Amino acid sequence: MQTNIPNILFCCIFILLPFVCLNAQEIGNNKEINIDAKERDSLVTVGDSLPLAQTIKATDSILGDSLQVPQKGNQLITDAVKYQAKDYMRISQKENRMFLYNEAQIIYGDMQINAGLIIIDNNKNEVYAYGIPDSTGAYSQKPVFVQANQTVEPDSIRFNFDTERALVYNSRTQQANFNVKGEVTKRENDSVYFMQNVRFTTDDDLENPDYYFYARRIKFVPDKKIVAGLVNMYIADVPTPLGLPFGYFPLTEEETSGFIIPSFGDSQQGYFLQNGGYYFAISDYVDLLTLGDYYTNGSYAVRLESNYAKRYRYRGNVRVRYENQYQSERGFPDYAERTEYNIQWSHNQDAKANPNSRFNASVNLGSSTYYQNSVNQMNTGNFLTNSLSSSVSYSKTFPGDPQVNLSIAARHNQNTRTQTINMSLPTLQASMTRIYPFAPKTGSKKGLIENINFQYNVRAENQINTTDSLFFKPEMFEDANYGAQHSIPVATNFKLFNYLSVSANANYEENWVFRTFEQSYDEFNDEVVIDTVSGFDSYRTYNFGTSIGTTLYGLKNFGKDKKIQAIRHVMRPSISYNVNPAFDQYYDTYERINPANPIETNMVDYSRFNGTLYGAPGNRFSSSLGLSISNTLEAKVRSKDSTATEPEKITLLNNFSMSTAYNLAGEAGEPKLSPIALRGSIPIIRDKVDINVAGNMDIYALDNNNRRTNELNINNGGSLFRFTNANVSFGYSFSSKDFEDEGEDENEDDIDNDTYRGGGRRDDLFGKGSDLEGKFYDEEEDPFADEDRQERNDNWYNYKIPWDLRMSYTMTYNNTARQNEITSHSIMFSGDVELSPKWMVGASSGYDLKDLGFTYTQLRFQRDLNTWRLSFNWVPFSERRSWYFFIGIKSSILSDIKYDKRNEPDRRL
Repeated sequence: MQTNIPNILFCCIFILLPFVCLNAQEIGNNKEINIDAKERDSLVTVGDSLPLAQTIKATDSILGDSLQVPQKGNQLITDAVKYQAKDYMRISQKENRMFLYNEAQIIYGDMQINAGLIIIDNNKNEVYAYGIPDSTGAYSQKPVFVQANQTVEPDSIRFNFDTERALVYNSRTQQANFNVKGEVTKRENDSVYFMQNVRFTTDDDLENPDYYFYARRIKFVPDKKIVAGLVNMYIADVPTPLGLPFGYFPLTEEETSGFIIPSFGDSQQGYFLQNGGYYFAISDYVDLLTLGDYYTNGSYAVRLESNYAKRYRYRGNVRVRYENQYQSERGFPDYAERTEYNIQWSHNQDAKANPNSRFNASVNLGSSTYYQNSVNQMNTGNFLTNSLSSSVSYSKTFPGDPQVNLSIAARHNQNTRTQTINMSLPTLQASMTRIYPFAPKTGSKKGLIENINFQYNVRAENQINTTDSLFFKPEMFEDANYGAQHSIPVATNFKLFNYLSVSANANYEENWVFRTFEQSYDEFNDEVVIDTVSGFDSYRTYNFGTSIGTTLYGLKNFGKDKKIQAIRHVMRPSISYNVNPAFDQYYDTYERINPANPIETNMVDYSRFNGTLYGAPGNRFSSSLGLSISNTLEAKVRSKDSTATEPEKITLLNNFSMSTAYNLAGEAGEPKLSPIALRGSIPIIRDKVDINVAGNMDIYALDNNNRRTNELNINNGGSLFRFTNANVSFGYSFSSKDFEDEGEDENEDDIDNDTYRGGGRRDDLFGKGSDLEGKFYDEEEDPFADEDRQERNDNWYNYKIPWDLRMSYTMTYNNTARQNEITSHSIMFSGDVELSPKWMVGASSGYDLKDLGFTYTQLRFQRDLNTWRLSFNWVPFSERRSWYFFIGIKSSILSDIKYDKRNEPDRRL
């Protein structure tokens, strides 16, 4: 196990300080308390309700005589000593003792000691602190010593002024996450303490813990170290063979470097040692964790992790993982070797560090098969996704009028299925805010002229398309594509007849490239030859567009005595017109033999800008008219709450839109109207379920080659509209709290946005990923620790049985080429049920309604064992079939005390 045990507070070491307040050194030298004989054995009694509170100084009078303190040597008492007792303070000259009884207290400086009985014995030069029996005979008011934020609670204390040694019996104290109890503690001097029969645990119940570590002898040097003999682990007071022959524990509040003990087990690669290494506490701002795995078939893995932070400036972390895996054994036919790696970097700058510049990074790149083949990670969300992405960006703002924004970024997108990688190294963007040259110096802008505005944008980038096999190799840069694009958009808007909103825009673009591609035809080989021409080249394009729209309202009232009091229909129609000129000047032609008739030739148009960064400009004039209309339908209904004074507003149809475009410049015989696009959502359960619908309808028919014609579908024997594709989807999340009475707690646990750092879904419909300690990524330190569950844990039976369920449904229909088929149809679900206050089970799965089969399925079982946690994660079928069992201590400080066993998926599948 990992031996990073923090400062275990065997700090009964401070018990001598309470007694220094009584001027122990001077009393020890004088060896008596001089009190007048008349007052010998006097008793000072305090009323039951008012405790005595006095301040003793070196010359204070006690019962008429003074407490004589020799003046030779250095005085140890440097502050006022306060004491009090509820019942009495008695000085016995016969026994030469002072007694403080019932809620006795001594305060000196920042030190305080409380006990039922405090006795100072001047004959033996010792002081004692005890508890006392209460009215039921139970031992109460045990000594409690407090200094600063250190607390010790023993059964009794004994201190000798001559030797300055102390004995503390059954001391109880707490340090960090540990509760410590020592049978006997001996103070040797100011810096060395010995403890006998010590047990320490993270259980709150120190008298009857679920587990504890038992050490027979301990040497304790405050703020430096603990040296222990044989240490054994006890579970339910039963000794186990788990332990250490000796222990050395450095004591420091700061992070310290040290070794990390690996865990062991067996897998398909053989027996292994996993997650062993060394932790480097480099400074207060950065650390480094090095971990490694080794398997008996020769496989190994190395992981480096570093966290860094500077308050009010930035924070981040870096992870580098490399695995060299061997399948089977050398010489066998199924032997294989592969390497996997993954690099992650996250950097976030504090917003207060610099308001005008910002640097951020989110990097996740590596082998496309890393998450599928890694033998030391259980992140379900990662291996079910098929993309990795990264972004590193720096942006700066130059204040002024106009304001200039500058950014430079490097981006990466990786498809783990096709193993293709697209990178932008780098992308430079600059823009200035809009300028209104005709706007008035004061007041708002009105009309066509005053609202005219323009801005300038530039974008330059270097794009690289490569594959996994060429990543980080010189070949990946050979086909890099780079260039720059300048654009000047000009726009204006104004009101027409007070009801119509009109906008107009024009855009000018200039594209720079540094290599072009000339094409020619090779008659001998019957192929097109492409020659790369290096050098600067450019082309310019422009376009124009305008739109006009308005908002129409319709309201139908049914009366306030009706259940549905009113319905409101909001309709937003708009018409747009766009013109894109033809840029024939950037096109050339070459002559090619007609494959259908070798004696004929065809002229082929091409642009030397085909294949450049921003592609070639269009060589066809287009003029199109766009039509769109969106609809929202709402209703006012009488509230179910009889005390409500206002009706409820519910949405019946949310932003249901239809749009299409008509090509005014289309050639004869071509279809002019584009397919009609439908989009919208239909609320089913308020704030819970919205059915999202999307589809396309076409009025034209298809020919025998499944190409669109200009013949209407209804004239071809079909319906008025032909559905080309459609999609229906919705998600639903609800829990037992939705059915509880109003007034009960309705807060739900939030799902961590960073559950799957490499990608995946925010929900857990793919299942939950666990870390190397068996804890699910979206799980708190203690999943049973919230107040409601803690209250239920006090009962034997959980009659409410809390539960939650999340569902997702999707259906896709495709008929673009007469397929007339449902291409995908599935439902996914995930939920958890708390069967008892300490038992929780969960499942994530789905069902493919098209292929009639279950999707990736995960079953989860969790058991709260107070200070321990037990979990079982099971994937019952599929190529990822596996299970993982874990039991370990909850406290993060003892996270290495665990037992886990897993049956990994067969990597050969």
